[in-house]
Amino acid sequence: MAKRVVVLGASFAGLTAAFDVKRLTGDASEVTVVSNRDRFVFVPSLIWVVSGDRNLEDVSFELAPAFAKKNIRFVHAAAERIDPERQQVFLADGSVLEYDYLFIGTGAHLNFDAIPGLGPENGFTHSVCTLEHALLAQEAWGKFLKDPGPIVVGAAQGASCFGAAYEVVLNLEYALRKAGLRDRVKVSFFTSEPYLGHFGLGGMEKASKQIHVFFDRFGIEGHANVAIESVTSDSVKLSNGVTLPYKYAVVIPPFLGARVVRNSPGIGNEAGWVPVNDNYQHPKFPNIYAGGVAVAISPPEKTPIPTGVPKTGYMSEVMGRVAGHNIAAEIKGQRPHGAVVAEMGAMCILDAGNTGMVIVLDKVFGKRNFEFMLPGFFIHWGKLLFETYFIWKASSGKTYLP
Repeated sequence: MAKRVVVLGASFAGLTAAFDVKRLTGDASEVTVVSNRDRFVFVPSLIWVVSGDRNLEDVSFELAPAFAKKNIRFVHAAAERIDPERQQVFLADGSVLEYDYLFIGTGAHLNFDAIPGLGPENGFTHSVCTLEHALLAQEAWGKFLKDPGPIVVGAAQGASCFGAAYEVVLNLEYALRKAGLRDRVKVSFFTSEPYLGHFGLGGMEKASKQIHVFFDRFGIEGHANVAIESVTSDSVKLSNGVTLPYKYAVVIPPFLGARVVRNSPGIGNEAGWVPVNDNYQHPKFPNIYAGGVAVAISPPEKTPIPTGVPKTGYMSEVMGRVAGHNIAAEIKGQRPHGAVVAEMGAMCILDAGNTGMVIVLDKVFGKRNFEFMLPGFFIHWGKLLFETYFIWKASSGKTYLP
């Protein structure tokens, strides 16, 4: 009898896990993917959506047709609760899915409510964490260009996606230059990182130096090791006593684990992140796996202002692949293989408009044997090419490719 595999989430980790399980097990599995979004979004490209250089069709594709080609069922619904004892997932539409194996790749909850005034829905700032938010930011950017003023970009206390914040500020600065407005706009940046270029990874000396080079070259005022004290319709007050006025602001919010995890006692920690072992299995429920942003990872060091640990698309894809292979191994009666998060390598392409830098690490945390950073104008084109390649790979189910 085919094993029922339910995958929650369809971004980098969930998509990879689903395709890999089905490819490796064939008729021995029935794979169902559940997501409250009906499109895969190449999140790293949302920085370009803000300035209008990318739109919905450029950075996303419909999930249902892509999964159908590989005989994977897709359910467009929000998952509300998991019952690990009965091996059931309860959906917002009232239906219930039963599973033999569960993969949690639900990403994060954007906790705008943690700071009054934050966010595009109930606050005053914009976000690039979802396609919907990036499109709202794009609409506001068009209006801003007609009546410009100060720009503020930052990462709040508890945030973890610091690379996106740097890319946003550097790309908006470049967009101002292209529009002939740079001399009329003050650009400021703030972050909860202990210093610019820390990235929540314990720091990367070469990358940190390059961030300072970019900020100095492009006249961006930087504030590190700060928290937000308050947000109004025209200013952000920081914990260092500085108040940054703005006409346009983009802020990465604090993250929490997804609601479905927080609604399911015993599945996640207090913040809603899922603990896993080196096989990406839940320590209490071995038929539950997790990967990507949903996974609980302790910061490599304590920082003065709380910072989260970034889980890049590359890291999420690796976790999804390891978990997918291990679920397939269990179905086929084979032994699973682990991959220690701290020893996982990382690659990041940081775009800065018409320049940028690529960062390659042999280990995410701890003492590294190899840390490579290369800046240059070609980085921008490299990221564009990677976007095209990855969307093709993901939409065609070829997740086995590098």
